[in-house]
Amino acid sequence: KWAFLSVLLFLQRPGMPSGARMPHQGAPMGPPGPPYVGSPSVRPGMPQTVMETTRKRTAPQQVQQQQVQQQVQQQQQQATQNRARSAKRRKMADKILPQRIRELVPESQAYMDLLAFERKLDQTIMRKRVDIQEALKRPMKQKRKLRLYISNTFNPAKSDADDSDGSIASWELRVEGKLLDDLSKQKRKFSSFFKSLVIELDKDLYGPDNHLVEWHRTPTTQETDGFQVKRPGDVSVRCTLLLMLDYQPPQFKLDPRLARLLGIHTQTRSAIIQALWQYIKTNKLQDSHDKEYINCDKYFQQIFDCPRLKFSEIPQRLTNLLLPPDPIVINHIISVDPNDQKKTACYDIDVEVEDPLKGQMSSFLLSTANQQEITALDNKIHETIESINQLKIQRDFMLSFSKDPKGYIQDLLRSQSRDLKVMTDVVGNPAVSRYFYCKIQQRRQELEQSLGVRNT
Repeated sequence: KWAFLSVLLFLQRPGMPSGARMPHQGAPMGPPGPPYVGSPSVRPGMPQTVMETTRKRTAPQQVQQQQVQQQVQQQQQQATQNRARSAKRRKMADKILPQRIRELVPESQAYMDLLAFERKLDQTIMRKRVDIQEALKRPMKQKRKLRLYISNTFNPAKSDADDSDGSIASWELRVEGKLLDDLSKQKRKFSSFFKSLVIELDKDLYGPDNHLVEWHRTPTTQETDGFQVKRPGDVSVRCTLLLMLDYQPPQFKLDPRLARLLGIHTQTRSAIIQALWQYIKTNKLQDSHDKEYINCDKYFQQIFDCPRLKFSEIPQRLTNLLLPPDPIVINHIISVDPNDQKKTACYDIDVEVEDPLKGQMSSFLLSTANQQEITALDNKIHETIESINQLKIQRDFMLSFSKDPKGYIQDLLRSQSRDLKVMTDVVGNPAVSRYFYCKIQQRRQELEQSLGVRNT
């Protein structure tokens, strides 16, 4: 059976030219005739329609060949990808010393212990990297103090001025600020903390059209270190400053009823929904049969105005219960008295800034310097292990040769002989190939006689 299979594989071997025979030892069998499975040649007596049919089928055969070539290319690409994956797996396994080397060199156990420790360390680092990636997806804020400086200066009228503008008394209001204990090298601009700033002056002094000074953030806003307002006047002016903080992510003020229930005044939407869910779990408001529904208690019925609602409806119903946060209101007096020494007022405001640890976490994830060094060391380890394996093969060769030189040489010759047969396609018994060759020639002669074709 093995001889038969070997001949079949030989006949089906890709790349074998038509009519070629398997080389074998022994007497030659004579020159081969025309190939048995080759293309039919034009012979006398053969109908011409056979050739015409063959020509008509040329285009479909080309299409079929193209499809076969495409399939072969896809298989080659897939095989290349599989080889790349297996190479990665082998690369991880190549760092392990074989058992026979560990038995031969007991000191190699120290290396295996280091390898196990490295594997645990890699798993820990990978887990921490995943934790850092998840932490970066959430807002990381830090409470800081922003000190606000509100100051004003007064410019009295000058009677001896040549121009008309210099004779008018005026005052100038400045609003500035800075972060306390700011250790960062890049200072943040004052205006970046606010979404809008409104200064409301006395309407009786400056009229209904000129008593408001407004600044609102736009996508093209240029950040500044402070704001200043200059107006004519020689009397003290009461003003009100309305500062709206720029919350990132946005925060909302809760409806008074919901704020009392949850104990939250101003918070982000996600934090509000989380607090709401915590209240539902604490009071067991979730329906025991249908988990999608929530049975409202008396407080929820007053707030949402329904006895039962779906959990998916809560974000939509919260929209009407969330209001813009309250602005920071500061009342200030713009003094024009030259004897008044308290012309600068300071206020501390709680603001949220990015946690500096977030930048360090991002730089850690993006850093590739250590990775390149680790890759270089891994390559060096793989080369060393490969060298050890080669030395082990050489040692086994020398050891086997020293124990039984004659037997080892005979085994080596037999192995080389088998390899030579495989390289020269001499597989199996040569008598089998001669037998099949004779059978093929006999069958060919029978077919030629039945078709009336005579060898010329």
